[in-house]
Amino acid sequence: MLVHDLTLKLGLKIGNVTPFLGKYRPNVGRCCQSCTPRSWENFFHKGFASMGFCNAACITEERTRFRGWLVRRLSYVIFVLDKDIKPDGPPEDLYAKIYNSKRVQAVINPEVGVVVDSNCSFHSTSWWKTEILKILGEVQSTLSPFLIRLVHWGFFRLLSSAFLNVQLHLGQLEMVRQVLQGSSRKPLVFLSTHKSQMDGILLPLLLCSQDLGVPRVAWSRMEGTPALRAVLKCLGGLFLPSEAEGPMESESQALSKAVLASYIEMLLADGNSLVLFLEEPFSGAWRLCPYGRQWLELVSASVFSGAVPDVLMVPVGISYETNLWFSNPARWLLSGQPSLLSVAFGAFCLLFSQFGCLRVDFGQPFSLQDYIANNFFSHRGAGASVEELLLPLILGKSSRPFDSDRLLQWCASSEGISLLKEEEQILVTKLSLHSLNAGVSCSAIMTVGIISALLLHRYKQGVFLSRLVNDFSHLIDEILFRNFDVGFSGQRQNLVLHALSLLRHSVSLYCLSLGDVFVLPMDCETAVSELSLHSATILPVFASEAVGACAVNALITEMAAFIDCVDLHSEILLGQEEINDKSLCLCHLLPCDVLLLMPCFSSYCYCQDVLDKLIHCGLLLAEEVPSQVPACDTGRRRFPEKLLWKAMDDFSDSDSDYDEEFGKRRFKVQHPENVGYHLPQRLRIPPL
Repeated sequence: MLVHDLTLKLGLKIGNVTPFLGKYRPNVGRCCQSCTPRSWENFFHKGFASMGFCNAACITEERTRFRGWLVRRLSYVIFVLDKDIKPDGPPEDLYAKIYNSKRVQAVINPEVGVVVDSNCSFHSTSWWKTEILKILGEVQSTLSPFLIRLVHWGFFRLLSSAFLNVQLHLGQLEMVRQVLQGSSRKPLVFLSTHKSQMDGILLPLLLCSQDLGVPRVAWSRMEGTPALRAVLKCLGGLFLPSEAEGPMESESQALSKAVLASYIEMLLADGNSLVLFLEEPFSGAWRLCPYGRQWLELVSASVFSGAVPDVLMVPVGISYETNLWFSNPARWLLSGQPSLLSVAFGAFCLLFSQFGCLRVDFGQPFSLQDYIANNFFSHRGAGASVEELLLPLILGKSSRPFDSDRLLQWCASSEGISLLKEEEQILVTKLSLHSLNAGVSCSAIMTVGIISALLLHRYKQGVFLSRLVNDFSHLIDEILFRNFDVGFSGQRQNLVLHALSLLRHSVSLYCLSLGDVFVLPMDCETAVSELSLHSATILPVFASEAVGACAVNALITEMAAFIDCVDLHSEILLGQEEINDKSLCLCHLLPCDVLLLMPCFSSYCYCQDVLDKLIHCGLLLAEEVPSQVPACDTGRRRFPEKLLWKAMDDFSDSDSDYDEEFGKRRFKVQHPENVGYHLPQRLRIPPL
């Protein structure tokens, strides 16, 4: 019998999901200590981590300056009207500043390259003015305070209806607020992940509601119809000009890029905040968005040129409990080019839907100048492709050693605005990977993602609810142990039932006579796609284990060609060096944004971390040498005649810390049924 409404009277043991170690949540969002050491010390406060959460979608009279019966019913209107929203300056002043900027004057007077009299140019002054105003009209319009307040009011009413709550960490908000209100008054650039269609409106309105100003939002050039782009420009949206992309070949392209770069410089110099989306939306993984990198290149160019002394970068992680692309009934209308009609229809559908919870996390701000000062520029020469070098090694067709420094190539992007030198473009690429890693790392893991991963990868044939609750609790411990935060708290069974209710279109629940419930994932394509998209949110947590499992699988594949089925019953031993080599090949073969590898992190250290994770999860078991004394043996033993530290003095001519015996360690491969890792069927090791 299909179960629609479940009660708590199932005879199961109730247990609470507590924060990390029962006291504190993981301290996520810290910036890189090696790349930004000054930001690590200055822009963080330990006391902020103990603050609680607030529901940004719930506006009551306590959040206004007034009290009373009428205020309680008009709290949203009073709250929005109380916000300080300042319009832009006159267009003529903006035109004069951009026209006199060095970048634009270099295009107008290419022979001189500096600011000179406008009469020396080939075109007339009115022609240049018309072209510059045309480009500025494609980039942004004047802010409309009335439209911002109207959309602000309607959007928050929509959030309170479609989501249970919108969680914001008070400590993270206080950290960003203190940086914004500090003595330096540096502009903020929010580098955000991109999870849904509404992120471009959600994030700026949340910042405005928390008294952090109205930031400008960088969109791509083809985002929506002209009418929709005009509305987004009045809300603070920025768009790439139609002729700004591609190589700098014509005069119009050079002028568009110069005007856009000058506008970003003046925008940041005036202290305005900017929101950039680094992640490719709807990709199912965290891939770098080319448009986001172009906007980040413009921000970096303003600092390289000296027009802006410094910029503070703030990573942002957005976590939805339910993906709007699968849940919104209007997704068929939103799949094409967005328009005002499709957005209005999608908002109407949101009023009658329920998407669970939404959480926005802010990472620790770090200084762009601090990052530049602690990173050097390097570029490897072109040679053979990474696939040609690594695929034979991974498949066992070649045993030739390789140089890992040669494989790790940071190439300058051929696309974009092309205002930076090659070494500066390499730095921007590393910065984008750093920021994407920080945004994904501070994103909270939601209940639907955990349940979807269990149902899709472990219990395709169904599972009892009691077993699912136990595995859910175990997976939470593993996530918190790896310094990732979860976006929920409460009783375990309530959380699992809540996640199953949100996945009602992908799972079937059957009530049994034994008092338990049987959960069966559906086998249709839509259900599998939805579970796969939701379960991808926990992949960053176990990315190291995934690389290690693939490396072990590659080694077993090589061994399967030389041993028969009888030998498979014996124990399979894998050397530490072989495992590290395979893991290193996979790290360099896969895209850096997929593995979220930070450029400052050594590949060998990452491979050693992969090996440690495999040992921790139980896939590998270290071989015990019978001649050695077990480490747990505490019996009395006589000291050797020559102490170990004195024996090491005999090798004073060697400056190497490499332990030969440690490097030759071997490991046994555990059975997949015991550790939860599932190798391909033809490579499974039969039980002894």
